[in-house]
Amino acid sequence: MLSDAKIRAAKPRQKPYKLADSHQLYLYVSPAGGKLWRMNYLFDGKQRTLSIGPYPLVSLAEARAQRDEAKRKLLHGKDPGIAKRAEAAGRLMEVRTTFEEIGREWHELNKSRWAKVHAQDVIESLERDAFPALGKLPITCIDAPTVLQALRKVEERPAIETARRVRQRISAIFVSAIASGRAKDDPAGMLGSVLKPLPPRRKQPALLELPKLKKILLDADASGAHPVTRLALRLLALTAVRPGELRGAMARIRRSRWVRTLVADSVITNEGFASSQSE
Repeated sequence: MLSDAKIRAAKPRQKPYKLADSHQLYLYVSPAGGKLWRMNYLFDGKQRTLSIGPYPLVSLAEARAQRDEAKRKLLHGKDPGIAKRAEAAGRLMEVRTTFEEIGREWHELNKSRWAKVHAQDVIESLERDAFPALGKLPITCIDAPTVLQALRKVEERPAIETARRVRQRISAIFVSAIASGRAKDDPAGMLGSVLKPLPPRRKQPALLELPKLKKILLDADASGAHPVTRLALRLLALTAVRPGELRGAMARIRRSRWVRTLVADSVITNEGFASSQSE
């Protein structure tokens, strides 16, 4: 069996030679003086060689440990040489799989079930608040402090509610990566409780008196705005929906045949509206 003293004393020769250790492990010494751990093994009836690594970067103890691990793989019917190459390829894939790559893949997968406006908002928020800090990093290298640092910058703008939405989207990207075997945990999932709390909601201004409401609608109707815009203001007053929801509805209404008919027949003129208010 070899010892560190014997290995250090091994000098290069005109031709390469081997120094045997035990259980097929040996040290290959090249004419240039390089020393490389190798192991011979039999798999599928064929003699093969496993390269373990150079000495002293791989110590004698570590070389023996890797030999024993290779023996265990053989015991379970696996080729240790192929297993080693597969593990190296997996590590390389982990390094090349960045957060931005998986984030855009997640967005592309989900955008068909979102409204177009929302899908655009999601990718823009990631491009603005997540990709600059996290995008180029391998997803397996991102931890909770790294994500928190990116979210703190959003809070400092200040955009506390946006930071919370971005955290949810980052978390969803990690969940997608976990499901596809490209990540093991979700560092963003645990950060909800450490972000700044949302400020108390302020009461929104409201018209509580009917004469004032009539006046603002009449003023809007007399403003010369597009008929569809005036109709949208009336719908907003009647339905109390969010302006964004109404814009989406009005985009569809504007393309409809019955609105064009209403405009052509002057059903939504100032005079018609004023007379209906007086009644």
